[in-house]
Amino acid sequence: MNALLTKERSAAPQIDLPFEAAPPSIAVSTLGQRHLVTGLFSGIGGLEVGLSRQGHRAELMCENDAPATAVLNAHFPKTHLHGDIRELDEIPSATTLLTAGFPCQDLSQAGTTSGILGSRSGLVGEVFRLVEKHKTPWILLENVPFMLQLGRGAAMEILASTFEKLGYRWAYRIVDARSFGLPQRRRRVYMLASNVGDPREVLFADEAGPVESYFESRLDAVACGFYWTEGIRGLGWAVDSIPTLKGGSGLGIPSPPAILLPSGAVVLIDVRDAERLQGFPVDWTEPAEAVAKRGSRWKLIGNAVSVPAAEWLGQRLANPKAVLALNTKPHHRGSQWPTAAWNVGDGRVSVSISEWPVYVQPKPLEAFLQFDTRSLSYRATSGFLARTSRASLRFPEGFIESIKAHLARSEPLPSDANQHRLKSKRGEAATHGSEKDARALPVRQNNRIVEDRRQIREPLAVP
Repeated sequence: MNALLTKERSAAPQIDLPFEAAPPSIAVSTLGQRHLVTGLFSGIGGLEVGLSRQGHRAELMCENDAPATAVLNAHFPKTHLHGDIRELDEIPSATTLLTAGFPCQDLSQAGTTSGILGSRSGLVGEVFRLVEKHKTPWILLENVPFMLQLGRGAAMEILASTFEKLGYRWAYRIVDARSFGLPQRRRRVYMLASNVGDPREVLFADEAGPVESYFESRLDAVACGFYWTEGIRGLGWAVDSIPTLKGGSGLGIPSPPAILLPSGAVVLIDVRDAERLQGFPVDWTEPAEAVAKRGSRWKLIGNAVSVPAAEWLGQRLANPKAVLALNTKPHHRGSQWPTAAWNVGDGRVSVSISEWPVYVQPKPLEAFLQFDTRSLSYRATSGFLARTSRASLRFPEGFIESIKAHLARSEPLPSDANQHRLKSKRGEAATHGSEKDARALPVRQNNRIVEDRRQIREPLAVP
């Protein structure tokens, strides 16, 4: 059944992708085709939307999250939707492409780092259970680059060795979403496996070369994104773009990155611009509000697959090209996984290639945004500065000064002022009275004011 998209594509950022590759050195061995797709862990349909724009058709989508399924039901009304993958006995026999953006919480640096055998990411085993029953010709997996490092590469080894045991050739490559003209630094591993064709003709047929210097050289007079929820172990600094939209944060809440504008203002983007930064039409996730709070949309967007990246993959699946002449070397078991590799039957090979298969000139970040922003609050700003003061990070020149200037221009809300007065009173009690008296002062748990015997810690920041 055809996946009927009920939103107009014109509502999404339109990007002309230059797909023609450099002169190849290896002849094309497979014929392209329009695939019948079964999507596992579909989320809000990023892979399916991108693939559909190149003529591929979703037959079945599997997703167990209620807000996500509300989105899928609204936009894919003619596609069969299944819930828990553990209760899916088999996939449709006509499936020629199986996709799985399997849960990354246990694989990303924001998660528990328990690896691919974690309680959530262990669900990738369900993918292979279904593959064993139905030897799908093509399989596409998507996940975070940190997967390559977990357990000294144990997570990636499980994927690669399982594909090899099942008789699949595989290839993978890290791709940055900025390659497609979106001002979001979003690096993801795309792993393609096939028992009928050569996955290299999809992943390694396009190369724009490293273009990172364009972003690194524009530190003045451009908007820069960062994680206001962090500041101790990382910053997520991104020049003329935002750091990766995520489903969670260091504070345990789904939150948009902040943007330092050339004017010195520090702002948060609207959720509709976040959708556009992933390549979705405006209000794509709005149906989720029927079953969850509006804030749930941030998590859905942060966990989604970038639509233009999926569209690029869909174009190459339909029209594979010859493999480029690339520098390679054998990859030995137990060694560190590279950013790109393949095994097409003659052993594992590390590949030297950039994260930019194509290059579409992006709009400046500030010009890309269509909807009103809101100022990063006094509480959030002061909390961020408190964390950076305890960090040993090196920050971009002038960055901390800009954040302090934003704080000076901000006005604390009454609740913020009350917190500071409370902190002052508790400090006086601890200095002039007994420790018992200090502890007797009221504590506002909802504001997460945390006390120990030595000091009153800074409240966690919320926007």
